[in-house]
Amino acid sequence: MALRDLQIDWLKCFVAVVDTGSISNAGAEVNRSQSAISMQLKKLEQAIGRTLIIRSPHRLELTSDGQMLLGYARQMLALHAETQAAFNEQLTGRIRLGVAEDYVAKYLTPALRRFIPRHTGVEIELQCEQSNVLIPRVESGELDLALVSRDQKKRGVTLFREPMVWAGSAKFELWSSDPLPVAFYDETSLARTLAINSLAHQGRRYKVVYQSSSLAGQIAAVESGLAIAALTKSCVPDSLQILGIEHHLSPIESVDVVLYRSQSSKGQLAVDRLNRFLTNLLRREHDRL
Repeated sequence: MALRDLQIDWLKCFVAVVDTGSISNAGAEVNRSQSAISMQLKKLEQAIGRTLIIRSPHRLELTSDGQMLLGYARQMLALHAETQAAFNEQLTGRIRLGVAEDYVAKYLTPALRRFIPRHTGVEIELQCEQSNVLIPRVESGELDLALVSRDQKKRGVTLFREPMVWAGSAKFELWSSDPLPVAFYDETSLARTLAINSLAHQGRRYKVVYQSSSLAGQIAAVESGLAIAALTKSCVPDSLQILGIEHHLSPIESVDVVLYRSQSSKGQLAVDRLNRFLTNLLRREHDRL
């Protein structure tokens, strides 16, 4: 039996429900009532001929078919948005964008390589810092948008989960030392808090031998044999080894990577476009990994 054509509105509602975790939360995302979203999901399931979401009083769960459709839906919505953008009037404006140092090379740089050539009238001012520095700047309106690790519930729009790992140099095998020599970010860093929680849960003794807000500094400390460090998996270089249970180190809790937008930037078309572009692209690319 041939499948019916899939409507963009059905896919928008489906992805919004998945990303927000509920039909009620998705309503604000797509500006529709709960009953309208439920109807769109029903039409989508009828067109596909498969159950996509299992509903219960307290949670929604994707079926295997729903998981498969999600990747395709993100690609279709992203292409739809890009097509609309290509035929819109020339976009202009200035965007003050922040990015946590961990997410520059793997996530933001490839995304901006695609966005900037399509929107030559948009000026982007980029600031690269740790998340705990960028978040207050978004709140104060100094930055319009930032790609950061979430530090509080409900802050920002979730893109994906990023693993935190222990990294060390195979040349020095410091993981066998007692107390364990560690390199940490500054005291307000989420990575530092999660690393300390992991060590405390394990009952592992440690000493802080290096402290810096710089990712390059953290990596240099580990490569030189001074310490091991807790880093996001995406920024561990090939020169370092990811450490785990076999090195007598407990796992570290993953972090939510989010786009956090200032209230003062609401209604700015250039920020709207980049926010939507990064959300669609980074979710889609991460789903592929």
